[in-house]
Amino acid sequence: MRKFLLSLLIYGLCVCRTTDLRCQDFNTCSEIGLFSGASYYIGDLNPNRHFVDSKLSLGIIYRYNVSTRHSVRATAFYGYIMANDADNSNVSLVNRNLSFNSKLFELAIGYELDLFKYRINDMKYPFSPYFFYQIAYTRINPTTEFNGEMIDLQPLGTEGQGTTLSDRKKYNLNQIVVPLGIGLKVNLKKNVAVSFEYGIRKTFTDYLDDVSGVYVDKAILRAENGPLAAELSNRSSSESAQLLNRGNGANKDWYSFYGFMLTIKPFNKSVCERMKGR
Repeated sequence: MRKFLLSLLIYGLCVCRTTDLRCQDFNTCSEIGLFSGASYYIGDLNPNRHFVDSKLSLGIIYRYNVSTRHSVRATAFYGYIMANDADNSNVSLVNRNLSFNSKLFELAIGYELDLFKYRINDMKYPFSPYFFYQIAYTRINPTTEFNGEMIDLQPLGTEGQGTTLSDRKKYNLNQIVVPLGIGLKVNLKKNVAVSFEYGIRKTFTDYLDDVSGVYVDKAILRAENGPLAAELSNRSSSESAQLLNRGNGANKDWYSFYGFMLTIKPFNKSVCERMKGR
């Protein structure tokens, strides 16, 4: 899957390159901007409720506009995701009594396709819907509140990772993800545009929330990883909740960024030579 997505990205970059070979001037093709919006997560603690617990996110974007249809983009986003079983309508999940918070630091590069011809500095082509896909590095760190303190969960191995209870190692806090999304860009005036964007991230981990598998023996976990790991591995408020799996390891977690970007073309030259008259 990762090799396929990497090949798709490379193909898109090659299309950009061959579509407009004369658009090679950094000054004429560059566009920079700021992102403001929100982020949320889909996973074991929030299986299907989009936009729930959305939190403020910020970012920056750089576009290299290869033609009126194709761009290469690089982004850096900061976000925050969270979920709490106490907010669920399912009684068994409420009784599971788990919660998490995690900051997200994402660096991504990829390809953007405009459905209409578009130029940031030309009101002849003032707007376009677009599609984008990227490959990204993301730093996660799930935590939870316990006795008034925020506790890092990954070092504890709450599902027995790194102990005799499991053959799994502790999950990596550094992840490769695949951002996919849609947007709409509109020129406000010459060299200034606004974009409205929604993007969802395909991840390859089920541990954005530190929840994936089954409950493990608390006595053994306490002996090998300490009393805090044992306490946070099972916070169920009823015995019936402990009969269920702690999470669903068959599904990976997702997260999303959505919001708007204000971008400018910061250099003096008007347009790429090849794009003139197209």
